[in-house]
Amino acid sequence: MKSILAPLLIFLCFGLAAQVTLSDRAEIAIITMGPYQGEVWSAFGHSGIRVYDPESNLDLLFDYGVFDFNQGNFFLNFAKGLLNYKVAARYYEPFISHQKSLNRSIKAQYLNLTLEEKQVFADYLLNNIKPENADYLYNYVYDNCATKLRDITEELYPSRVVFDTSYVEKDKTVRDLMDDYLDYQPWGKFGINLGLGQQIDQEAPGYDYMFLPDYIFNAFANAKMKTDSTEVPLVSRTEVVFTPVGDSNENTILTPLNVFILLFFVVGFITNKNFKTGKRSNWIDVVLFSFVGFIGLWVVFLWFGTEHLSKGNLNILWAIPFHLPIAFFINRAKFRKFMKIYFKATASWYCVLLIIWAFLPQPLGMPLVPLVLAMVLRAFYIGYDFRKK
Repeated sequence: MKSILAPLLIFLCFGLAAQVTLSDRAEIAIITMGPYQGEVWSAFGHSGIRVYDPESNLDLLFDYGVFDFNQGNFFLNFAKGLLNYKVAARYYEPFISHQKSLNRSIKAQYLNLTLEEKQVFADYLLNNIKPENADYLYNYVYDNCATKLRDITEELYPSRVVFDTSYVEKDKTVRDLMDDYLDYQPWGKFGINLGLGQQIDQEAPGYDYMFLPDYIFNAFANAKMKTDSTEVPLVSRTEVVFTPVGDSNENTILTPLNVFILLFFVVGFITNKNFKTGKRSNWIDVVLFSFVGFIGLWVVFLWFGTEHLSKGNLNILWAIPFHLPIAFFINRAKFRKFMKIYFKATASWYCVLLIIWAFLPQPLGMPLVPLVLAMVLRAFYIGYDFRKK
């Protein structure tokens, strides 16, 4: 490694940032990487900032999407939505080579800045990666690896940068924007839609789109930088670094919809058998209602016990937490009268819910319909069984 990189090597090894003086050939670029379906969190793409100066052999990518499993209370903070992310400096070429190996699209937007403005950008980033400055409280919509690029640019050049938001679509919500990227992540999509509430179901303004790297790219593409006398494009040129080869994405038949349809038929088969034999299969009721009750408790925890965007989650309408304890007392003779009323009311409520399903302010999704139908079937049968007895 060339000696001119010594200050940066000190930082990379010991976390100590150094002052770097850029040359006239230095460039600052917004790097946008397309989706990678290997993990659900990478399905939305990724963003970073490149600082390149061939005169100084400087070529780093500043990545705001880094988290540390070793940070204190990692899993508790993750569950509560209080996880710290950090910015890290990576060597550009090895990082990009790895992204190419994942067959991700890569585009670079070189910013139309003066040398002084580029120096300000580089100084900010180098200061930001000091250990005392590197951490930030992550939010997957309002403060992530993509929004940081917008926020830093506006912070460094206050009242001078005007981002283009002509990509906004009428009535499109944050949930809709997430769903656009989850065609190959059916279980990830199911979990996100199950855990997040009505906070992501309002029409999204242009700035809210920018939690996705593709929209950061769009916003920078037509953004303007105000000078003393005029406005100039914020991006001087755009370079396609890598174009994916073929399509390696695959769909799976084990989607939530297919699994719950199968569950519905299994429940229907067991219920039909119970009618014929006159004996109720208690185990299926314990499994089914405790499963749904557990989901309900999880929804309540996300709603009241975390900082996730899970407030006002209407999944509570079908994932009723009371099902969990109730499931284990179904066969207690002294509770039989209560159970008959409870399951009759449950079945009736679920029928009403299915009727108003499409009109709710939060979309609950088609995969849940066969699950709720299975609940209706068993709730009616339990009520019938107790009435018979």
